[in-house]
Amino acid sequence: MNIIYKKNLIVIFFLISILFFPACSTDSEYKQVDFSKTLSAPSLTDKVTDHSNLRVAIAAMISPKETISKYKSLMDYIGKKMGYQILLIQRKTYGEINELFQKQQIDLALICSGPYANGKDIFQIEALAVPLVRGEPYYQSYLIVNKKSSNKTLEDLRGKTFAFTDPDSNTGTLVPNYWLAMKGETPQLFFKETTYTYSHDNSIIAVAKSLVDGAAVDSHIWEYYHKTNPEYTANTRIIKKSIPFGSPPFVSSSSLPLVLKNKIKDILLNMHLDPEGKQIQESLFVDKFVTPRESWYRPITKLKQEIERYKKKRTNGTGKS
Repeated sequence: MNIIYKKNLIVIFFLISILFFPACSTDSEYKQVDFSKTLSAPSLTDKVTDHSNLRVAIAAMISPKETISKYKSLMDYIGKKMGYQILLIQRKTYGEINELFQKQQIDLALICSGPYANGKDIFQIEALAVPLVRGEPYYQSYLIVNKKSSNKTLEDLRGKTFAFTDPDSNTGTLVPNYWLAMKGETPQLFFKETTYTYSHDNSIIAVAKSLVDGAAVDSHIWEYYHKTNPEYTANTRIIKKSIPFGSPPFVSSSSLPLVLKNKIKDILLNMHLDPEGKQIQESLFVDKFVTPRESWYRPITKLKQEIERYKKKRTNGTGKS
């Protein structure tokens, strides 16, 4: 490996909102985060060519402040194993991560399962590892409502307010859109109002505080909060669960040298065998990392295809109006 790698590896995290590796906050509030104020970092305007700086984006779906504190130990561990420095940066959406991959301005990322399943060919990315959480490489979308509400089904939310997370989120946006499409509905016609919270914890809080009537959230995050800080989840109720999907993967750019891909994959897959690595994973409620299977993500692609098929029917005038 080039000596430059050993001394100057910079791991850049674009902390969007958490999908697995949940983190908690005791004073989280439902609010719009100003992501225009980001942490300082080297310019990303240049295309990665020599990989003298390894650039890593981590998509997370909780409040940015908590994401930094939880991911720092993981990235410090990887950096130490590789002999590299770690640098954290924040960005708002999954779309920004996709754009950086498309422009070949980052090398690695932890991203949502949706952008991976539906964009891996477009953005030229490969899955290296997936976390096992509660013994499974899967997660689900939970449809939640306020505990005190009378809503018991998706149909009960007709004409009410609803929170999505990120426009490209699988559990927070794609799944509820699929549920509606299967009913011959669209969010615009079915709900009174919709909003994007850009974080699963914000969606949970919004429902708990009755700021919205319903929301779709990542099961890993809801379960994590319910176990570690149930202040808000205790005020919500799950009324529908999706089928299982492959958990958000750690991905690399197809252009990243094979030697680096293999080194990073080896570190992740063997973390649980090292006492320090195991302790970090336990703090993140991750059992260990495993090699991903493409079959885990095919259901996500099928959901999107079904939604697109329904949209086409509506456009052709054969769908329900």
